[in-house]
Amino acid sequence: MMIALASCSQRTVPPSTPPVPPEPPKPQTAFESGARAGPGIETVALAEIAAAHAAFKISCPAVTKRQDASGLTRPADWIPACTSLPPAGVTDPAALSSWFRSNFELVEVGDGAAFVTGYFEPEIAGARTPQPGYEIPVYRKPPDLVEVDAAAAAAAGTPRRGRLVDGVIVPYFDRTEIEEGALAGQGLEIGWAADAIDFFFLQIQGSGRLRLPDGGVMRIGYAGQNGREYVGIGKLMKDRGLLGPGQTSMQGIVAWLREHPEEGKAIMRENKSYIFFQELTGPGPLGALGLPVTPRRTVAADPKFVPLGAPVLLQLDRPEASGLWVAQDTGGAIKGANRFDTFWGAGADAARIAGGMQGKGRAYVAVPRGTLARLERERSLPKQPAA
Repeated sequence: MMIALASCSQRTVPPSTPPVPPEPPKPQTAFESGARAGPGIETVALAEIAAAHAAFKISCPAVTKRQDASGLTRPADWIPACTSLPPAGVTDPAALSSWFRSNFELVEVGDGAAFVTGYFEPEIAGARTPQPGYEIPVYRKPPDLVEVDAAAAAAAGTPRRGRLVDGVIVPYFDRTEIEEGALAGQGLEIGWAADAIDFFFLQIQGSGRLRLPDGGVMRIGYAGQNGREYVGIGKLMKDRGLLGPGQTSMQGIVAWLREHPEEGKAIMRENKSYIFFQELTGPGPLGALGLPVTPRRTVAADPKFVPLGAPVLLQLDRPEASGLWVAQDTGGAIKGANRFDTFWGAGADAARIAGGMQGKGRAYVAVPRGTLARLERERSLPKQPAA
């Protein structure tokens, strides 16, 4: 018994591991990330100022009315720049640069380190009616797809986008379910595509053209999304070792998918996101503001970090993407500060540039003059106690 007690007394209790403090929450907006002064606007070259001026003019009806989710600007802040716009016929770079420098200041959000990709308006083989060789449905937005306010969805613990089942919003059908017929027989088809891989990438671009059997063209644009998670298959394939060096462009991904049709189909279905379309008959394609986007001047951005409609100055290691752009669109993979997607229009050249675009450098958001001073005043105000 004494021996047993002695052995017990010699046991050491390992020190308890101190709890790991939780990581601070990541900033959710540009305001939370912190916006600081960028370079003096009078010191930077304003490449493509005429095209950027024309694109910004398109944005003015929206930017002066919509609430800015980034927390940087207010609708009224944009009125001076929009009301003082030089007329459409003015293309003199000096006059346009003077207007721009008089109305804007550059700010850097977060660390300012930009990563930039590209997108374009693809043209694929399609038809208005199902027929041999054209058997992949292009769906309009289904009437049972509902969307609720983000705060209401969070409070209820339901998806923002989904469908009602017994009065509760549940996740909408994912890509696999839709491709296997979840929406068939409801008259939702607005067209039919000839090739599944081509249509998959048209969905990623968000808009495009169906080249019809008679030589005509049907333009289609984004009408909605099923609310399911977007998965970039390029990164997925790279992480699995399926793509070698130099194969991570869109062209390299497509080549692999065509060489491995069954595995490729399964990989594409890992992207559960599914895009619905509408036929476009006017100018377009349309961006997130509901207004036409401008080839080689529109950039997609995360609206929580860049005011939609704002000019953006990119200084990159890719000269063709450097210069002044306008944030007129969003994208499923375009999340966070300083993540941008440049729009290159339609055609083979646009596809080539967009498919291989991976630029790095600095990004500066152009906001109305006085924005930084106002933000500093607001930050210095004492917080009001909760009611």
